[in-house]
Amino acid sequence: MTIPPALTAHNLDLPGVRHAFFTREGGVSEGVYGSLNGGVGSQDEPARVSENRARMAAKVGVPAERLLVPYQIHSADALAVSEPWAPDARPRCDGLVTREASLALGVTGADCGMLLFADARAGVIGACHVGWKGALTGMIEATILAMEAQGARRADIHIALGPAIGATSYEVGPEFSARFIQHDASYARFFAPSRREGHSMFDLQGFIACRVERLEVASFEALGVDTYADAARCFSYRRSVHRQEPDYGRLVSAIALA
Repeated sequence: MTIPPALTAHNLDLPGVRHAFFTREGGVSEGVYGSLNGGVGSQDEPARVSENRARMAAKVGVPAERLLVPYQIHSADALAVSEPWAPDARPRCDGLVTREASLALGVTGADCGMLLFADARAGVIGACHVGWKGALTGMIEATILAMEAQGARRADIHIALGPAIGATSYEVGPEFSARFIQHDASYARFFAPSRREGHSMFDLQGFIACRVERLEVASFEALGVDTYADAARCFSYRRSVHRQEPDYGRLVSAIALA
């Protein structure tokens, strides 16, 4: 089996922890899905997605059926898991945590943030999908609380952010920025003027970093990869819309306890 390349974060290079921020390289999908599409919700051939996911699972050292990815709904819900589920029984949430070895936790993204978490001392890991809504409503915080319920200590949790849309690529309308500023006036700093009147450029990665910093965890690292701009390595929903493509692939980020 071909093992795909992946990006990694220095702060997750921890004893007993394996992780990977997969790019679109190293898979079997074709066309707009080329080549490592991990999205079961895409219109890609299911057999190709299954093969891609099997390759990802092998990269983090687990069988394909033990790479768990939830049915993501842009929520602020995190779930503790201890065993695989049936393919048609994926839980509807955006975060997973576990203390079980030989389980890999994964999330998908194609502009939204993908965060991986690890407390190597307690042997607890987590993963969550964080778009603007999840970041604003507490998805990161919910994942931390779920890890703490499994025995993790906040001061020992390391978090890394994988590829996500960058600040120079994410244009939003006035009602979008108003929602954030009404929530907290200090959030205005994550919006910069756009060339279109009344619009702004939103720094999702910076906003995620801000939310993490408030949690006082052990460390945070952002890979700094812009999914929209880096077409060679990343799928991007927004780029696919601008190019009028029929669909788009999904990146996967995964973490496991050895």
